[in-house]
Amino acid sequence: MVHLLSSEVRQLLHNKFVIVLGDSVQRAVYKDLVLLLQKDCLLTTSQLKVKGEENFEKDELVEGGQKLPMHNGTHYREVRQFCSEHHLVRFYFLTRVYSEYLKEILEKLQSDEHTPDVIIMNSCLWDLSRYGQSSMCSYLENLDKLFGHLNHVLPESCLVVWNTAMPVAESISAGFLPPEHQSWSNSLKTQVLEANFYSSLAAGKHLYDVLDLHFHFRHAQQYRQMDGVHWNQRAHRQLTQLLLAHVAEAWGVDLPQRDPVGKWVKRRPTREKHDQRGKRHPQASRYEPAPFLPPNFFLPECRPLLLPPPSPSHPPWPPFEPFPHPPPQQMIPPLLFRPPEPYTPPNCPFQPGPFSFDNFHSDAPFSNQSEFESESDFIFDPCPPMPPPNYNLPVVYRGFPRFRRRGPYAHWKQRSRPFKRKAQARPKQTPQ
Repeated sequence: MVHLLSSEVRQLLHNKFVIVLGDSVQRAVYKDLVLLLQKDCLLTTSQLKVKGEENFEKDELVEGGQKLPMHNGTHYREVRQFCSEHHLVRFYFLTRVYSEYLKEILEKLQSDEHTPDVIIMNSCLWDLSRYGQSSMCSYLENLDKLFGHLNHVLPESCLVVWNTAMPVAESISAGFLPPEHQSWSNSLKTQVLEANFYSSLAAGKHLYDVLDLHFHFRHAQQYRQMDGVHWNQRAHRQLTQLLLAHVAEAWGVDLPQRDPVGKWVKRRPTREKHDQRGKRHPQASRYEPAPFLPPNFFLPECRPLLLPPPSPSHPPWPPFEPFPHPPPQQMIPPLLFRPPEPYTPPNCPFQPGPFSFDNFHSDAPFSNQSEFESESDFIFDPCPPMPPPNYNLPVVYRGFPRFRRRGPYAHWKQRSRPFKRKAQARPKQTPQ
């Protein structure tokens, strides 16, 4: 699994409708995904803490939030949506895994114009801390009701990913936990682990995907916030990469081969590091976390995603053979007469060449080392392959405007209208 760049994420989620359901942790998942769809940068601390704002990175607040009086009750509502021409991401804030409000959301999705392609969901902390002493029993019952309802509402093409709850600290001071329930925070860590176990079994029983975030972040406590529940921007970028890798694997998309991601979660930050020259790197501050992302995460190199092979109904394009170049400082021999080669019938299949679509990759082997000590450790291709010709470019005719293909999520006022060429007015013939 690798870190995907913003251009690769846009390609993976092209013309896809993604829905995120859950609490404040899942809201940060939505925000990081929206940010990654537009640019390669991390969330700020203020963007993680604020809730219910009117706008965030070109998205809009559809319902609830600051449009209504803000509170920390179980009836808090917040619906956000990011819409571009080829991407649609929506977020619903939940305080319970299955309720009347969730039934209304599923009914709206049934009557919606667009069918969801991916649903990312989790609800655990509010269920265990805000609904009485028997909250665990009611949580297990609501899990069966939720997955049973999803079977009747969602189409088979929709990918449902159930996220397990992230690990919490021993002492919790988050705002969602009222003062009268502070005594329950001591046992909440064990209850979350138990709830993750039963929720994973319930999701697997209904053949839904499970992403165990509790397992991935069990050794990453240094990236958790001081309240004991929320996480910083580096942890959420790691979470987003885990989700995208899971979605790509479910869709059969081959990701580019770069540095793996998993070791950056399991590995603890080192206090100091020595390179081959014996120089000491500056020590990380005790109040600021060590870098969580790999050092070459923001490299400009971007390889195309290898999508599944096309249908066999269309024949493949002929392989592209480059013209041979004569070696430098070498005399070109005179042209000699050569008899014509025998004709090859068109029914013979083409043999894949070094620059065919099936073999489009770099000639240099990928490095297996986890970190680079100097610039000499990077491997550059001596002669990168030429990209295949693009036959899907829009055609421009003289006298007609350039046609730009619109996405399925563009507003109806922004969609292009067909061009109508006006007929030239003929001059009136004057009688002679």
